[in-house]
Amino acid sequence: MTLTEIKKNARAEAFARRKDAFAARSAADCDRLKTVLVDHAGKVLAGYMPMRTEIDCLPAMAAHAGPVGVPVILAAATPLKFRRWSADATMVAGEFGALIPETGDWVEPDVLIVPLLAFDRRGYRLGYGGGFYDRTLEGLRSRKPVVAIGFAFSAQEVDEVPIEPTDEPLDLIVTEREIFKPAH
Repeated sequence: MTLTEIKKNARAEAFARRKDAFAARSAADCDRLKTVLVDHAGKVLAGYMPMRTEIDCLPAMAAHAGPVGVPVILAAATPLKFRRWSADATMVAGEFGALIPETGDWVEPDVLIVPLLAFDRRGYRLGYGGGFYDRTLEGLRSRKPVVAIGFAFSAQEVDEVPIEPTDEPLDLIVTEREIFKPAH
């Protein structure tokens, strides 16, 4: 089986686990993330607009003491850019249906909340397969220190995410049950 096939199968399994966790979600799921972000007050934060069954980071983004951006896909196989966001921003549909601010300044994050399908204790994540976050993290990290926080349901943890050389590790993983720093 090729790595592409392995990742495809892993994504299908991860979607199912996340769907079950999403069905059991609670309003308190984001509390640990809010606690973590207190340590990053004043820094530029980038989160994401939750889609489908992704865990909701919007309460933490809205509570952040500093500028907040959300990802904008400009083209396939390119890094993400981040447009400044606030809870009252006018949002429009972007690529893949993700909501983006209709207008606003571009920001470069110091802290990046990363969505995912699965994660492991090494700090690797399984994304949707477009490579957007890996390219983005590689570029940001070549210019400055950036903290990449994986935010997920604990049910999304797997023993080992299949990885390739271009996969960028996470610096911290936050679930509704725990916060941990991966060993990578």
